[in-house]
Amino acid sequence: MIAKKQARDDTRASRSASAGKDAAAPEKFPRKLFEQELRKLHVELVHLQEWVKHEGLKVCIVFEGRDGAGKGGVIKAITQRVSHRVFREVALPAPTERQKSQMYVQRYVPHLPAAGEVVIFDRSWYNRAGVERVMGFCTESEAKAFLKVAPGMERLIVDSGCILLKYWLEVSEAEQSRRLRDRVNDGRKTWKLSPMDLESYSRWYDYSRARDEMFAATDTEWAPWYVAHSDDKRRMRLNVISHILSQVPYQKRRPAKVKFPARQKPGKYREPDYAYRFVPDKF
Repeated sequence: MIAKKQARDDTRASRSASAGKDAAAPEKFPRKLFEQELRKLHVELVHLQEWVKHEGLKVCIVFEGRDGAGKGGVIKAITQRVSHRVFREVALPAPTERQKSQMYVQRYVPHLPAAGEVVIFDRSWYNRAGVERVMGFCTESEAKAFLKVAPGMERLIVDSGCILLKYWLEVSEAEQSRRLRDRVNDGRKTWKLSPMDLESYSRWYDYSRARDEMFAATDTEWAPWYVAHSDDKRRMRLNVISHILSQVPYQKRRPAKVKFPARQKPGKYREPDYAYRFVPDKF
């Protein structure tokens, strides 16, 4: 498949272009321009949301990538101005002992979208092809069995009327290193650096091999992988949101005219003389 080959070529080009742990951080997309473009895309996401509700569409978006690739940031950019009743984020914790005994995909299926919903997975069933395989949380035979059945499972999802979009965020080795090290010194990000991140940090090429095999097995016509370069987070967020808007057919619904009713008069109501516990004005 041409698209599959192009995605792999782009991935290799991104990795080789930024090789070396001492490489400089990428030049950032201008913040002011980013905010201007993101505002426009947010308006379009609201239009998409209203169309999804009106038409009863089902949309499932999967984000995968290495630690520090920017999955959480792009999901936050997508959901910032839409209803969380329509756009639902799913980020499952480690499975319980009971869930480990179930069929592997069983705990993901209940989170798939119903009519009028957009579900976004921050990591997904592809854990088995990536982190679980690399870190030894599943056997090689279990990982290969998953890669064999995943396309069929996704065919069932698509045939049920669900729009399935899968994104791999490709971060370079140098940029991933910069981001993970930055988490040590930034008090807002220390919670993002787990022992698992440190353990996986040294296994760059194990993850590369797992990613390559995952693409080869699961990049299908009905559920293709889309690769987004993520060294520049702002560009990546704009590109991904633009692509989502291009993949989900929607129309702009004409909003109903809004006329605010008159406020009621206070009548006999009087504000109580009550000792409220006000929040201190520190700012």
